[in-house]
Formats: sequence, structure tokens, C-alpha cells
Amino acid sequence: MKPQRTIVALMALALLVAGGCGREGGTRGTEEGAGPAAASGDFGTLTKVCGPGDAKSASAQGVTASEIEIGMFSDIGFTKNPDFVDAAKVFTSWCNAAGGINGRKLTTNLRDTKLMEVRQRMLDACREDFFLVGGSAALDGLGVKDRLSCLLPEFPAQVTQTANTGSDLQLAAGSSASESVNPYTGFQDWLLKEAYPESAAAVGMINGDSPITKVMGDKMGESLTAAGAKIVYNELYPIAGVADWTPYAQAIKAANVKGLIFFGDFRYLAKLEDVLTSMNYKLDWIDANANSYNNMFLDAAKSSLGAQNNVLDMSGTAPLDAAAKVPAVQQLKDLFEQYAPDADITFQVLRAFQSWLLFAKSASGCGDTLTRSCVYTTASKETAWTGGGLQAPMDLSKPLSEQTRCFNVQKGTPDGWKTAEFAPNNGEFRCGFTAYKYTRDFGKPTTLADVGKSMTDLK
Repeated sequence: MKPQRTIVALMALALLVAGGCGREGGTRGTEEGAGPAAASGDFGTLTKVCGPGDAKSASAQGVTASEIEIGMFSDIGFTKNPDFVDAAKVFTSWCNAAGGINGRKLTTNLRDTKLMEVRQRMLDACREDFFLVGGSAALDGLGVKDRLSCLLPEFPAQVTQTANTGSDLQLAAGSSASESVNPYTGFQDWLLKEAYPESAAAVGMINGDSPITKVMGDKMGESLTAAGAKIVYNELYPIAGVADWTPYAQAIKAANVKGLIFFGDFRYLAKLEDVLTSMNYKLDWIDANANSYNNMFLDAAKSSLGAQNNVLDMSGTAPLDAAAKVPAVQQLKDLFEQYAPDADITFQVLRAFQSWLLFAKSASGCGDTLTRSCVYTTASKETAWTGGGLQAPMDLSKPLSEQTRCFNVQKGTPDGWKTAEFAPNNGEFRCGFTAYKYTRDFGKPTTLADVGKSMTDLK
């Protein structure tokens, strides 16, 4: 493989693992959708998220009396993955039909990084956008210093690199593998100590051979060992995938692996599972990661879903099969049916929609004098944010590393993703576990002080 192609493949795998990639699909724009006006701008348990008003001032960059320009990062030019774009389209279409933000129309500037152009797109956003909302980039750490230098806040759908995860002027209502703690501790404790205790003595990990993704394996190995697990298989595979997964399946069987954690493209996992199934080797569980919460994985793994036990942690995000009990989930499904009926509602879509709700709710409370400082400060006062019911409560006044943690488990079946039996204690979620804090130094988030700024500079 040529060096440049190797780098691109490496970065693509980083996107899939760190960001939790959804299905691929056709590129969609962020233009307004057609459809009847919503009766109100309420969403789930949230009231007055969007609505009419009499805003008159051009109070900040990207804000006029009639419009608010929002930047939305995506690697769509490289991945062809439309999840964040779909979420932006549906949310802005609904919000604008309800009256916008105090009468101001939301418009989205798609900042397509094409994987490698993070800094270029961040500089564009610094010149034009009021805020960054509902997006993600695999190499988001490359743009964080520029973002802080121009005092541009963000409410991202996902964060992926350590330099950006938990950085200043950022409120991320979700977990990330790049945190200084393991946000999946509760899920893994459930797997190893409650649901499948015999598997703790025989855990396996398989990971793409790249310095970016291997660090995730290092983190997981430390956390699992601290939890009392014994790792009996730990293997790397070529970054571009392999033509035949048989040698890996044979090694997993030879090591008598009971629980397997797979880092990488979910389509590779589906191929590995097909081989394991053909060998009549069934594991107690396979952690498919939230990157598999989409229809594409279900299609790719359909011949193995009845034999292999695929589970994943939604990290406190309400699943689609909770629609009958969680009105916000049903409302989201209805909005997608109205504005993007062909789109797949993936884990990334659910996360992005929450970020848009946080921005709109906070901005609506700022009235005519809409400033970055007002929106960011208002959002950071949310001590029990649930996105109207789309997620477990989060205290956004605290840093990401200090959040109360919740998990909820989905199981892959021939009939789709279904909620597993995991003993929830807070609605659809199980909350209250302590996230494992890594002892090794894996880096730290970027601060305003790193670029010679402070919170007093935010206007």
C-alpha cells in the first residue's frame, strides 16, 4: 500500500472507532425541508425550543435580525456518511417551521473537512459562523487551537481526539473514548461481573494496526485488567482490512475467548463473525460498539445475528425501540419521517440532535441580544440536561470528566437492535457508576490559556 493511501486508511479507521461511524450513504444538503409548520417549538419535555419573535439586532458574527449562521463539521466528503448532515437538516427544518430562534432563521454552513482539511474549515468557521453545533471530525484536535483563538464555542455531536475532548468553550453532552476516564466502565462491569461472569477470565481484543486506534486498545486493556479481567487474546489486523478473517477466527477459538472487543470498521466485524459462525464458535458476547447502531451493520451481519451475541453501550442515549415509552424518541422519528424519510436514525443522529436542542433552547433564552457568551453561559447552567428525554441527565455545569455516568445496552437481533436486560435504575438507563480513571498519561484537552485567552474574552 502506498504511504499516502496508508495514512488515509489509518485516518478512516480512526474515524470509525473514535467517532463511532454510522452507515455510509448519499450526501445530503442542509437545506430546509418541505412540510407543514409544526404546531409548536416544543420537543419532548422541553418547551419553547424554537418559536417566533421580534429580534431586530445584528448582535454578533453570524447573527442578523433575520438569520443565525451555524457551522457544522463533518468528514462527509471523505466518508460519504450523511448522519450529521441529516440531523442538521431535520432539526433546522423543524425549528424554522416553528418560527426559528425568536424569529431568526437557522442556516447551516457545512464545514466539510474531507478528513484532512480540519484547520482550513475551522478558519472558515472563524470568519463566518456564530457557533459550531451538531458535528464531528475524526481529526478534530487539529482545529481546536484555531477555534479557541477565535473564541468560537461548540456543542459537538461527538469529540474524537484528546486535544479536543473536554476542551474549553465546548459542551459535549455525550461520552468519548478519548476521555481521561473510561466512560464504558459501567457497561463493562455489567458484562464481566453480572451478565457473563465466566467471560472475565477469557477476554479478547482485536484492533486496527495504527498508532491512533492502538491507544484505545491500551486504554481498554488497562481498564479491563483493573476490573479483574484476564486478556487472553490481543491482536492487531492490517489497517486496510484483510481478505480472509479465518486465521483471526481460528486464533480466537484457540484462545477460548469468551468476550470480544472489536475496534474498527463494523463491516470487518461482520465478516469476522461470519467466519466464527461458520466454525460453530459462539462467544458469550461481542462488544460491537455504538458505531454499529445502524441498519448497515444489521444487514452485513444478518447471517450471524442469530448465533453471535452482539451488544453495545449507548452511553445514556435513548434507543429507538424506546419510542413507546419516551415521547422524545417518537417525536424524533416523526420529524425524520417528515423531513428526511430515507435517512437512517443512527447513534450519531441521536447525539447530534441533542446538541442542536441544547443550542436552540439556550439561544432562545437570550432574546434579541444573541451573543456567544449568552448561549454558552446559559447552556452551561443546565444541571440536569436530557435533551427533552433523548438522554440520561447530565450536569453541564461540570467538566466532562466529572459527569455522573449512565449506560444502557442494546442487543443485535435478526429483528433489529433491541434493549437488553441490564437492570436499569433510571428510566431507560442505569446510572451511578464511577468511571475508571486511567493511570497512564494519554494527553490533555486544550485550554484558552494555551492560546493566550481567557473566559473574560468571550463576548
